[in-house]
Amino acid sequence: MHGHKIINKNALHYITFSVVGWVDVFSKDEYRKILIDSLIYCQKEKGLVLNAYVIMSNHIHLICYTKEPFLLSDFVRDFKKFTSKAIIESIQSNTSESRKEWMLRLFTYFAKFNKNNKNYQFWQQDNHPIELQSPKWINQKLAYIHLNPVRNGLVLKAEDYLYSSAGTYVGLEGFIEIELLELDNTIGYIDS
Repeated sequence: MHGHKIINKNALHYITFSVVGWVDVFSKDEYRKILIDSLIYCQKEKGLVLNAYVIMSNHIHLICYTKEPFLLSDFVRDFKKFTSKAIIESIQSNTSESRKEWMLRLFTYFAKFNKNNKNYQFWQQDNHPIELQSPKWINQKLAYIHLNPVRNGLVLKAEDYLYSSAGTYVGLEGFIEIELLELDNTIGYIDS
C-alpha cells in the first residue's frame, strides 16, 4: 500500500522506516552504525536536515527535511537502497551473527512480494511520511519519537536512550548532529 506520498518535497516531515517482519536487526551495534553513518552522509551530501530521530530495534523515526535542490523523496529512496544493501551484506559477512540464516530467509520471503527486489526485501515499502505544518503536530511527533524508548521499557528518561536525539534537546551530545526544532511550550511537549 502506498497511501502516503511526499507532496511538498522540501517540507518538514515525520518519516518511519520499518524492517520487514519487524525483525529486530538494530539490536546490534554494527547494524545501527550503518544507519548512523548513512544519516550523517546524507546530511553532508544529500541536503538532509535532521531535526529528530530515534533508532529502535526494528524501525527508525525521523523528523527531517531536505534543502533545495535536493528532494526528500530522493533521500528516502537512496537511504533505503543503500542501507538495505549494506546491512544485508553486513549480516551475510558477520561470522558471529547467530540469526543470519533466519534473517536472510525472512528477507528472501518478503522479496517475493515486491517485483522490484530479486533477492531480499529489507525495509517495508511504505514510510508513512507526514508533512508537519503546525506546531501542535511537530510537538506531538517529537514527543512520540523521543518517548518511544520509554514506552518500550528501554529507559526511564528519554534523554538516557543513546540512539535518539532526545538527549540533544536537553543539552547532551548525540551520535548525529541535529538542527533543534523550536518548541512551542504552550502546546505542551510531553516532558520525559
